[in-house]
Amino acid sequence: MTRRPMSIWQGKEPLILASQSRARQMLLANAGIDFETIPTDIDERAAQQLAGLSAPGDVAALLAREKAVAVSLQKADRYVIGADQTLALGNRLFNKPLDRARAAEQLHALAGRTHELNSAVAVGRDGKIVFAHVAIARMTMRPLNEAEIEAYLDRAEEAVTSSVGAYQLEGLGVHLFERIEGDHFTILGLPLLPLLVFLRSEKLLAV
Repeated sequence: MTRRPMSIWQGKEPLILASQSRARQMLLANAGIDFETIPTDIDERAAQQLAGLSAPGDVAALLAREKAVAVSLQKADRYVIGADQTLALGNRLFNKPLDRARAAEQLHALAGRTHELNSAVAVGRDGKIVFAHVAIARMTMRPLNEAEIEAYLDRAEEAVTSSVGAYQLEGLGVHLFERIEGDHFTILGLPLLPLLVFLRSEKLLAV
């Protein structure tokens, strides 16, 4: 039986995570941080178009800030984490595939090539951003033929539509790669180390 790490959170109230991502929740829980989840319902594409942004890192940073601000306006004096991640292959931005056919298309495009994951985190408090950071991971997928892609899709099942790029590195998606440059936290969508530095500077952590 796996024991949950002892809490090191020293805030008066738990941190708020403005995300339903299980991976991000796992990272915070494993780090011993008390938090509650309050997801946002912002229109991500509308926000991106309104800001006129196209660079992957800028898009991720914008959406992370928007999520943090939206929830922090509802919860006075609470620290709120917003996070977002974009996947870029050259100038092409990918979205979560809607179905198996689109997942297969993404894997064909990424196979044998290196793409970038831009992971952004922002912390909001009372409607203002008090911390923001963007980290990049470079992912090189091994060459894949049609049969290999279909076999992966068969085994990964519904997981292929839950993440951009049709893979989850913490699951069967790890078999798709031959090289990775970047830390594990960035790949899972939350640059945890710089976030912890900020939380310690605010005297919110016991270690």
